[in-house]
Amino acid sequence: MKLRYILPLFFLLIKANAQESTASKQVSTFTIEAPQLKTSRKIWLYLPKNYESSTKKYPVIYMHDAQNLFDAKTSFAGEWNVDEKLDSLSAQVIVVGIENGGDKRLEELTPYKNEKYGGGNADKYLEFIVNTLKPEIDKKYRTKTNAKSTTIMGSSLGGLVSFYAAIKYPKVFGKAGVFSPAFWINRKDINDYMAKSKKLKTKIYFLCGDSEGDDDSMVTDLNHMEKLLNTNRCYCLHLNKKVIVKGGHHNEKLWKDGFDDAIIWLGY
Repeated sequence: MKLRYILPLFFLLIKANAQESTASKQVSTFTIEAPQLKTSRKIWLYLPKNYESSTKKYPVIYMHDAQNLFDAKTSFAGEWNVDEKLDSLSAQVIVVGIENGGDKRLEELTPYKNEKYGGGNADKYLEFIVNTLKPEIDKKYRTKTNAKSTTIMGSSLGGLVSFYAAIKYPKVFGKAGVFSPAFWINRKDINDYMAKSKKLKTKIYFLCGDSEGDDDSMVTDLNHMEKLLNTNRCYCLHLNKKVIVKGGHHNEKLWKDGFDDAIIWLGY
């Protein structure tokens, strides 16, 4: 796995795209201060169709790289169609999409510094989600606030930071969607962190393709992480699932196509 497979996402904010927005009317945006990151951040919010006519509370999925989730106009190489997919499933869930920080993306989504590429600021990024964003969402919307009802999900570096968050904040995130995680950039550190972690009860859905790079490092890394998880807790509990797509590449199509099954398995 090489850096070029994650670098294109840095340029989401400068992409020239004249097409119309494809986000549904269930999707809105707002900006929130992110003091942990010394900036502000645009947030995309999806509410299920029956939210306004209901009084019930909903589980929440926190997702990274919000530019790619709902709208072809802001996506780098095609959107995930998260809103349309959730509508078609009649999924009773709120999605909070966090825009990436552009040229700060690698820094914010990597837990540890890489000798060659830098990074290592994910702790502050997750502190923003846990201590600033989530309390604001829970205050303004009817949410189920417990870990069992809170998922974190992302792809590539977003997959890496989602897995890290599941280990670091087990009392906040009870589920995780980990797509094509860039374990390679922090391989030793993230493996050591998993190996030393307390027993996890978090449900984790892994997805990757077998053709994501110049070698099979994605599949190898994912298999190794699954082994560490199965050492941490008995595989018989069925708390993690791994899907490897034959011919799958490191791109939005793979993640878009795998989203439905992941959501269903995670309980939505």
